[in-house]
Amino acid sequence: MEASKPLIEKDEPSPYCLTPLRIIRGVLCLAVLLSTAFMTLVFGGFITAVVLRFFSLHYSRRGTSFIFGSWLALWPFMFEKINRTKVVFSGDCIPAGERVLLIANHRTEVDWMYLWNLGLRKGRQGYIKYILKSSLMKLPIFGWAFHLLEFISVERKWDVDQSHLHKMLSTFKDPQDPLWLALFPEGTDYNEQKCLRSQKYAAENGLPILKHVLLPKTKGYCACLEELSGSLDAVYDVTIGYKHRCPSLLDNAFGVEPSEVHIHVRRFPCNDIPTSEDEASAWLIHTFQLKDQLLSDFYLQGNFPNEGTEGDLSILRCLANFAGVIAFTGVCTYLTLFSFIWFKLYVSLVCAYLVSATFFNSRPVPILSLLKLM
Repeated sequence: MEASKPLIEKDEPSPYCLTPLRIIRGVLCLAVLLSTAFMTLVFGGFITAVVLRFFSLHYSRRGTSFIFGSWLALWPFMFEKINRTKVVFSGDCIPAGERVLLIANHRTEVDWMYLWNLGLRKGRQGYIKYILKSSLMKLPIFGWAFHLLEFISVERKWDVDQSHLHKMLSTFKDPQDPLWLALFPEGTDYNEQKCLRSQKYAAENGLPILKHVLLPKTKGYCACLEELSGSLDAVYDVTIGYKHRCPSLLDNAFGVEPSEVHIHVRRFPCNDIPTSEDEASAWLIHTFQLKDQLLSDFYLQGNFPNEGTEGDLSILRCLANFAGVIAFTGVCTYLTLFSFIWFKLYVSLVCAYLVSATFFNSRPVPILSLLKLM
């Protein structure tokens, strides 16, 4: 069977041009995000994710999610209120407070950021944990934050990743800890060459030939279901579509692309998800078939079905959060640069710790857990 060529979105002109004002605004946004990230990480994240973890894993995660959730809320604020990107939600109405496994298509390098827009509306932006490629953990500052937020790094080689993935997942079983575990089963972002290779593999192995998504890898998904069995409420199948072109990180920062982001969510209670590996793999592949058809219809019609499931962000809440993060950053910056030398020493030691902890992928063990082992 011959693999068909993928259909690509129409390369329509963006309604937003890259003007000098947008460049200046984008640079300022990136500077604010980077500086606030560093201070949030060093003065907030270290205390909650490292120091507090010695005493309580549960409250450590709560505190870390609150601290980083405040910072992560700046991204939807930038996307929707500053850059005026229209974010349209459709599909099922999802309840707040669920522990979920979230699977999404990976159309571009910034898909994962738009999950914060959904998470913010449910008060869960600080509890999203991504399974991501290990090279991202090497990013300065952001890699440290990924480590403190307990993102799971993978090499995308099952023989290498299997034991590490199961080890990390086993720490997420406590139903008292809120969790949105985000997985991109395609394993990489979409482009035409990857799509052709995926179609060739599908044709050779009697699997569905997909045009707008890649054939999903099933082992990681099955491992998540197996390890978290009994502690999840649902699986969210998220499909993301863009108008008019797929954005890059700089497109987002400068507000050029996308003009619209459409996020379609289907909710499946865990009781309705097959548990055996073969059945779970078949379910995932079938889900991506439906996702492929959804995207095909989206590119023809310009929308997903059943729009309007989520409302707009509150501008007052966004501004209040922004003011709080800026004030916190300002105080921490003053203490670091103009106060006692002990603050400079603290920042230096925390940075040294974060470099080594991220490199060796090490985290403190709660004291009570150590005592139980003795």
